[in-house]
Amino acid sequence: MGLTGKLTAEIEYKSGGDVFHEVFRYMPHEISKMSPELIQGCDLHEGDLGSVGSVIFCKYTHDGKEKVSKDIVEAIDEEKKLLKLKVIEGDLMELYKKFDATFHVETRGDIDLIKWTFEYEKLNVDVEEPLTLLGFCIKLTRDIELHHASK
Repeated sequence: MGLTGKLTAEIEYKSGGDVFHEVFRYMPHEISKMSPELIQGCDLHEGDLGSVGSVIFCKYTHDGKEKVSKDIVEAIDEEKKLLKLKVIEGDLMELYKKFDATFHVETRGDIDLIKWTFEYEKLNVDVEEPLTLLGFCIKLTRDIELHHASK
């Protein structure tokens, strides 16, 4: 069993992949309004919203526990509607030496899919795969979709 891993999930998204990308890129501070059960706040700490190198601090609830994460935006690809975040501080760093989360929007025919990918390196073999965190991102995607569908 290795220490490095990669997990991926694809979720059909009916509220427009462009909207999903824009929320994460330009309005992370609004996500807590769309999914208050999961996200209690996201604040810009450094840089400019929507820019590579910006640092975002989030408070969230995962597996019933309040947690925090400080992430740097490592990559943005407007054409692929891609955003890559690298966790640099927070609760995940107690389990992982490296943790990157990427999402991008794929369009197949007239269906938009949000594809989440985690790439990580565990601190030791006893650390579980981040499956519940992937479930968290799926739920977050659904919450954002429901928020926009109700408008």
